[in-house]
This record gives sequence, structure tokens and C-alpha cells, in this order.
Amino acid sequence: MINIPPEILNIYKRIQDNGFEIYFVGGCVRNAFLKRPVKDWDLTTNAKPEEIVKIFPDSFYDNNFGTVGIPHQLGGVVEITTYRTESEYKDRRHPENVSWGKTIEEDLSRRDFTINAIAVKITGTDQEIVDPFLGIQDLENKIIKAVGDPNKRFKEDALRLIRAVRIATELEFTIEENTWGKIKEDSALIKDISSERIQNELLRILSSTNPYQGIVLLKDSGLLQYIIPELLEGEGLSQARPGRHHTTDVFTHNLMSLKETPSKDPIVRLAALLHDIGKPRVEGKDEDGLVTFHNHEIVGAKLVNEILERLKFSRKDKEKIVNLIRWHMFTVDEHITDAAIRRFIRRVGVDNVKDMMDLRIGDRLGGGTQTAESWRLKLFKKRVEDQLKPAPFSINDMAVDGNDVIRILEIKPSAVIGNILEELFKEVDEDLSKNNKEYLEKRIRELGEKMVK
Repeated sequence: MINIPPEILNIYKRIQDNGFEIYFVGGCVRNAFLKRPVKDWDLTTNAKPEEIVKIFPDSFYDNNFGTVGIPHQLGGVVEITTYRTESEYKDRRHPENVSWGKTIEEDLSRRDFTINAIAVKITGTDQEIVDPFLGIQDLENKIIKAVGDPNKRFKEDALRLIRAVRIATELEFTIEENTWGKIKEDSALIKDISSERIQNELLRILSSTNPYQGIVLLKDSGLLQYIIPELLEGEGLSQARPGRHHTTDVFTHNLMSLKETPSKDPIVRLAALLHDIGKPRVEGKDEDGLVTFHNHEIVGAKLVNEILERLKFSRKDKEKIVNLIRWHMFTVDEHITDAAIRRFIRRVGVDNVKDMMDLRIGDRLGGGTQTAESWRLKLFKKRVEDQLKPAPFSINDMAVDGNDVIRILEIKPSAVIGNILEELFKEVDEDLSKNNKEYLEKRIRELGEKMVK
């Protein structure tokens, strides 16, 4: 018995009361049986799209696949799809033609995995289960298994390759042997899938309770080499140096850093996974013949920017990840100045300070260190917190501004004003006692003689 919100059940009954067959189907049924939260309720019916639209005037239908969206009182959208059969998938994603099906069994036979090919019909107080591919049995056994011939399923829609990994990761299920074999065999087909789709599945893997295992599955299936091949350059590349905690190769370290990072944010987790991706590109040897990775954070940031461009990440997410990787080698020496602490905050960004600390913890634990935080890191965090109270010193906190520069130098607004203020800010940031109007007005005159021609 699955529990259905009244708002959703009302939509179901309106279609049923108009004389049509209708079933709950797909992920909502699967999650309901597993007693997991249901975010989206999907229905399938023998009613044609235009017939559904007549019943629900506020619905919308703007696709070729028979799916009508109906807004509901919970603030979401119920998707209702007409039974359908599909022809050849020439682009590995969309069928060439969609025909309306006649039975629920026919509709379920085109779905991806058995645990998603279970339908539930409501009749009065009873619930009828339609499960032609033994999906409930696979739910009980925690197995991901393709509907029918996996060779056909993955060649129809190559997105199913990474969906299998994502669902297995989210549910902590095992992929059935024959299905797994076909994923490995057909992994190259993922190249036919849009970057946006791959990005979405990747972020869902990283949002799961065990993202580490998800990335392992992507690697072992062969999918990772087509999604982020740069990560695999770190396989077998030793980081071992006397007196250093690193004992694994670069790839394993990146993977373990993901596993150990305390953040649940998939964006921060991705930064942890990619943080040392630049090391293979800068590998060198010192005078003792020991491995070095000078400037790997700079090279890595540039490389990650290219990867995220390829995967169509948003500008906001891309900038955050690149910034975290660029500055992840920050120094926590107890002798650094307050000015250096403030520079760290400005480089990383106030909103990203905690994320950077989480990345450092993942980096430490992922490298084999037994403690999440050294005493130096704890002291550094405390000093950062002190600088953030009430807010870090900024150029707007100086005792002078652009109007003062214009007044003293008797110049019109120009780029020179910003340059002078930036120079003053660098001085004051190093020594806050210089933030007084008398000193700064004197420096404005001195800098003006050099910059204004």
C-alpha cells in the first residue's frame, strides 16, 4: 500500500472519473514502496494528451512524447503521460516516432529498469499492482536490472547508462550482472548524451549519501573516461615523499578526499574530487629525484574551468569550484599576519570560507592523515572567524573614498581614482593603523604625482 497525498489523488480520480484508465508509475511508485520521499508524482493513462487537457484547463502540453503537466496545490507539477510505444532511437536519446499504446503492460515494457516498471491502480480503497518484470522482487533484493534486453535498453537511450549508476548510488543497490556487463560494453555511447543531462546525473550522484561509491562505479563501468577523463590521468601517479602523509596515487587521493569531505553540498564535493586534478600536468622531480607538483593548483583551476565549461555548469557554480581549487593550498602557518588572513578571505570569498575549510579537511583525511584538523588549522580557523567579526575590512571601510581623490587632485572621474584607492587599500590592509584621513590624504597627493599626467 502506497501513501498518496490527497491533492495528487484528486488529480488521479478526475481522470478516472472521466472514464479513462490511469496508473501511478515510475520513480514515485519505487520510492513509495521503499518508504523514501516522493518528490514527483508521475501518472500514465490511456487518455490522449488533448483529452487530458480538456479535463484540466490549467495544464500544459508542449512536447512530442505525450506528457501533460498539471500544477497542483503542493506547489509542484504532476506529469501525466499517455501509454506509448516507441520506434528506433537513432540519436541514443529520443525515439524517432512515438505511438500511443493500448495497455499498461505495453507501456511498462519500454521503461528502463524493472524497479521503475511497476504501476499502481487505485480502485476505491484498493490498490492494484501491475508488475510484469518483477520489479518488486528486485526492490526487495536491492538490484538494478534492465527491463527486457539490456542491450536494447542502453542503445535506445544512452542516458540510462549513467542513470543506472546514479540510482544504484542513491538507493545503495547492486547492478545486476548482465545489466552491468552491458553498461561496460556500451559505455562509449554516453558521448551521444548532452552535457546538461550528464551534469544533472553527476550532481545527483554527488548529492547522495555515498558519492564516493558512485564515482567508483562510473570509473569501473568505463563511463568516467568519457565524462571526466582528466581525473584518470592521476591513476598510478605516486605522491609519496619522505615525511609526507600521502601514500596513494593522485586519482585515489582525489577520490578519498571526496569521501572524507564533510560538506553535503555537491558543488563542494565536486571541488574536492577535482582539487588535485592538475598534478599529472605539472609532475616533476627535485634535486633528490623526489616527485614535485609545483603550481598544480593554478594549472588545476584552469583545467577544471575547461571541464566545467564542457559539462555546461552554471557560471556561479563554475566560479565557486574553480576558486576553491585555485586557493586550496592556503598556508595555515601560525606566524602569518592578520593582513594575510584578510587576503585569504577576499580571495576565497566570505561565503566560501567554510567550504574551503571542508575541502582542506577532505584533503587531509583523503591523504591519509588521521586527524581532521591540525592545531595550526584550528588556530587559522579561529583567526579567520575573528576577522569576520563583524565583517572583514574592505575598501569601503577606508577613511577616504573616490570623492576625496577627485577633490584633492582636482581631476575628473577616471580609472586613476580606482587605481589610487586600490594602492591605498593594500597599504591600510597591511597596517590598519594607517586608516586615518590625514595619512591617506597625504598618500593621495603622493600617488597623484606619479599617476596623474
